[in-house]
Amino acid sequence: MSASMSSTAAITSSRVDDLLRRSAARTPQRTALVFADRTWTYAELDSAVTRTAARLLGEGAAHGDRVAAFGRNSDAYLIAFLACARAGLVHVPVNYALGGEELTYLLEQSGSTLVLTDPALRPAVEEVVGGTGVRLVLDLRDAEGSLLEGATDGPVPELDVQVAETDLVQLLYTSGTTSRPKGAMMTHRALVHEYVSCLVGLDLDPGDRPLHAMPLYHSAQMHVFLMPWLAVGATNTLVEAPDPADLLRRIENDRHGAFFAAPTLWVALANHAEFGDRDLTSMRKAYYGASIMPGPVLATLQEALPDLGFYNCFGQSEIGPLATVLRPEEHTDRPASAGRAALFVELRVVDSDGNDVAPGELGEVVYRSPQLCQGYWDKPEETDEAFRGGWFHSGDLVRADAEGYIEVVDRIKDVINTGGVLVASREIEDVLFAHPHVAEAAVVGAPDTRWIEAVTAYVVPAPGADPDTLPGVLTDHVKEHLAPFKVPKAVHLVEELPRNASGKILKRTLRDGQD
Repeated sequence: MSASMSSTAAITSSRVDDLLRRSAARTPQRTALVFADRTWTYAELDSAVTRTAARLLGEGAAHGDRVAAFGRNSDAYLIAFLACARAGLVHVPVNYALGGEELTYLLEQSGSTLVLTDPALRPAVEEVVGGTGVRLVLDLRDAEGSLLEGATDGPVPELDVQVAETDLVQLLYTSGTTSRPKGAMMTHRALVHEYVSCLVGLDLDPGDRPLHAMPLYHSAQMHVFLMPWLAVGATNTLVEAPDPADLLRRIENDRHGAFFAAPTLWVALANHAEFGDRDLTSMRKAYYGASIMPGPVLATLQEALPDLGFYNCFGQSEIGPLATVLRPEEHTDRPASAGRAALFVELRVVDSDGNDVAPGELGEVVYRSPQLCQGYWDKPEETDEAFRGGWFHSGDLVRADAEGYIEVVDRIKDVINTGGVLVASREIEDVLFAHPHVAEAAVVGAPDTRWIEAVTAYVVPAPGADPDTLPGVLTDHVKEHLAPFKVPKAVHLVEELPRNASGKILKRTLRDGQD
């Protein structure tokens, strides 16, 4: 009986790498991926994944081993992720900008025994692996004996490995904007459900000709866009890094129809000198997320490209990461909204006791979904806290209207306790951003013996602003719009705000600077 059940489970399961295999069976000769001067059909890409899976297993990797990926965007990076999935290994994407103690922490905390890296990044890995459990470092590409070199030709082996949809496929580390990163344990089953939510909510189509530029180590680019578009058989173009001039040229010359970017990149595109000179009319679908899209930037884009539909994508690593979507036709009436729950997501907005709040009232958004992680790797207490009461607690403070559309107010950990009164930093940031001399703004609570936390603003001045008078001008500006206790006690002018590669502002870094 148990053998029969196991056989049935193998036949009926759906794994992450199965999506590519099915696309290869349907349209083997269609172009799946373009990167640099290399083009892969679906059949070629699928074969490369199997060869690479065999290579990893041949290097001694065993089912359930964690494999850290420390590389920039490339075809090799994608192939390695899918090869880990096919080999029953757990992929651990790592921000390639990290080094030293931060890189050591992720390698140690994940228990990675193998690191896949770009040759240019290898020194940063070799500097720290001596104090970790890593036993082998392999090049992803651009080196003799790299994974990519062995993926391109030769026989396609049969793999002697059993992988179930309930197996872990990735440790998806949180962005660490407020605390040390935690590894969300994602199964094949969770990600496949999330891909279906993306296909339905974001209208992903085989004919979209999407362009991918955000880092693949981040969950949005990999799991909201590249993997779902591979699942439906689209032709995907991947670039190593997002250069605005290059992206505008590619959209015009290659007639891309869909593109995802963090709002910071959309700002750079809209403000680029070539924006008005390029023919971008092939674009029909524009996606953004990770942080708010400045209203003036969105208006500029919509005016220049009236046939371009915008989708606001909201969520977090632990849910794969798509949780809600605001569709193009919903932007007119609800421009500040993050939309409604995605297909496989159920959400509520609750108070601190877990009770539903009334429509329009502030509360924490909590989720139930097959997209959710299984908890945090080797962090049982944090797992229990996050999943208390039978729902996953997001840490996001939102309002929901009677129709289920949510508006994100702040991260709960970013709410400022000033003199015993709670203030949402997002509210103050919105007021600051409306001033013409503000390019960017972030508000945090700085430790203060009198106020508990003092409202403190960090501002990137817009061109032409007077740095000597701007702090006072902005203080007066906030006074005109908000209550006195919400007015910043200090305004610091900075050249740029600290961000991770997904565009999220690292408020922990700003707060730590005040300690």
